Amino acid sequence: MDILMRIVQLVACLSLLVIVHEFGHFIFAKIFKVRVEKFYLFFNPWFSLFKFRKGETEYGIGWLPLGGYVSLAGMIDETKSTKDMESTPQPWEFRSKPAWQRLLIMAGGVLMNVVLACCIYIGISYAWGERYFDNKDVQWGYSFNELAHEIGFEDGDRIVSLDGEPVGDISEIYSTMVIEQVKRVEVLRGGDTVNVFIRADYTSQMLNSSDFMFPRIPFEVANVVADGGAAMAGVLPNDRVVAVDGVEMFAVEDVRGSIAAKKGENVELVVARGDMIDTLSVAVSPEGMIGVELKPFENFIPVQVREYGFWESIPVGFVRTGEEIASYWDQLKLMFKPKTEAYKSLGSFIAIGSIFPDTWDWFMFWRIAALLSVVFAVMNILPIPGLDGGHIVFVLWEIVTGKKPSDKVLEYAQMVGMILLFALMIFAFGNDIRRFIL
Repeated sequence: MDILMRIVQLVACLSLLVIVHEFGHFIFAKIFKVRVEKFYLFFNPWFSLFKFRKGETEYGIGWLPLGGYVSLAGMIDETKSTKDMESTPQPWEFRSKPAWQRLLIMAGGVLMNVVLACCIYIGISYAWGERYFDNKDVQWGYSFNELAHEIGFEDGDRIVSLDGEPVGDISEIYSTMVIEQVKRVEVLRGGDTVNVFIRADYTSQMLNSSDFMFPRIPFEVANVVADGGAAMAGVLPNDRVVAVDGVEMFAVEDVRGSIAAKKGENVELVVARGDMIDTLSVAVSPEGMIGVELKPFENFIPVQVREYGFWESIPVGFVRTGEEIASYWDQLKLMFKPKTEAYKSLGSFIAIGSIFPDTWDWFMFWRIAALLSVVFAVMNILPIPGLDGGHIVFVLWEIVTGKKPSDKVLEYAQMVGMILLFALMIFAFGNDIRRFIL
């Protein structure tokens, strides 16, 4: 059922993005009186799941969920070749229009995805405000994995700045380190300020290190499971573990790891209970559990909320869209740096589907939709034949040189572009399968 809910959200989200993108081409084509022959959600080789005709345009849904398309009269794309261009150009055809009009038609899809992202971020800002966890509230510092320890971080370090820039939202610290390839991280360690330097050759490893860092919070009990080891030993709600087997520790990950190491045995827990300290011998299950439910993250690091009125939310939406475009562009540039091995993080629909929650959540749905709309816009503007950016490059060449590329050049470019795109999709799918197996 969880997988089904993710699939429903993925299909709904991608359908919205594709329809909005193709509508961008459609509306500019209509403005400049270009005949739109087809408007399809998903591709329809050989047959369509659903179609109808209204006026000069056939609308439909294809069976191959790899995007969608608008087929314009007199344009070489994935649905037409030079053979379709042998007739005399007609006034309503794409090829008969001035270069600047063709440019706008081609850029319409990207423009609409950006507009959609802006609208969603405005709506999110107005309806939910801005929710985040502030770095200044992380009073116990962060825990780090082995890679981070190798770089020079120590558990308990409190992050102060990245390359001299102070940090706010804790969810952006790690991504900023990786995407912007931060070289110096200033941390508070005990009572001292320490600089941790990140060498460039660590970027590739950090890209594939999802557990690089996380805030430390106390191991404090919310509820005790009846008949579990903790209940039998006398552990009570609100107990806070301060030591395990004689070793002082308090953070969830440290205590949990020490307990898991004693599967099927007993572990000695020192707990703080109000003003009292008690030592309890607790039986650990074969699965490494003692039967407690911990207090939530928000109990120790409060959620910060910025509320926005309607008019306030408009500039916030525009700024957020611009930030997301810049961030994704920086991520994309890493793909073209082989040393970073960022290409290994490329994913297909499987990876995209996994970011949706397993229950329907409107806030998360719209947040992911806005992010993916930005991704659609940036990816489609790339100068690759077969994408909008490829068509735009040829039109710009015509505007600058005054020479229009031949239909044969456009056809061959389209073929090469489609081969590259399919190869990219296969590679991304392979990455997903590799991650699933490993």
